[in-house]
Amino acid sequence: MTKKIGVVVSGRGSNLQSILNHIDAGELPVEVAVVVSDHQEAFALQRAAKYGIPSEVVERKDCKDKAEFEDRIADALLSHGAELVVLAGFMRILSGNFISRFPHRIMNIHPALLPSFTGLHAQGQAVAYGVKVAGCTVHFVDEGTDTGPIILQKVVPVLDDDTEDSLADRILVEEHKALPEAIKLWAEGRLTVEGRKVRVAR
Repeated sequence: MTKKIGVVVSGRGSNLQSILNHIDAGELPVEVAVVVSDHQEAFALQRAAKYGIPSEVVERKDCKDKAEFEDRIADALLSHGAELVVLAGFMRILSGNFISRFPHRIMNIHPALLPSFTGLHAQGQAVAYGVKVAGCTVHFVDEGTDTGPIILQKVVPVLDDDTEDSLADRILVEEHKALPEAIKLWAEGRLTVEGRKVRVAR
């Protein structure tokens, strides 16, 4: 039986599109059961509609507090049968209450080689620091900011004339490979979390 994932987004949804492309190509054995956004205007919702994927919008301003906001997102995911939650450009920090509902079943993509350059503007942080390599990380989500167990990473060189935007563009190319690859490993039952380490079965 095909495993179901729920994708949570805030913006344009290019990583969502990459997931859909890999599914279409027969390279990713999952079904996107629902797309949930915290912004009504997110272009990712149009991508979902094009594929006939159900979508739900949960805006923070419509909820009395963060707990209600997160509960409504979790309920939307569960009501569509999502077995894995994929954060694909979701721009909010989730609380332990939400995370506890999906233990080791929330996956995030971050545009840096963690544990370096957590949080916002990771690409700009890398350029400012003067590192010679950067990249992206797919990890399981824990209660810290970009601190969960690392599943896989992709590396790109940092060029002398890079700006935050130019580096971000090159990292995004690798994000579009890394996230579907990590989801596939999960779908094939090849990931085991042992403390801080994610073991990948051959």
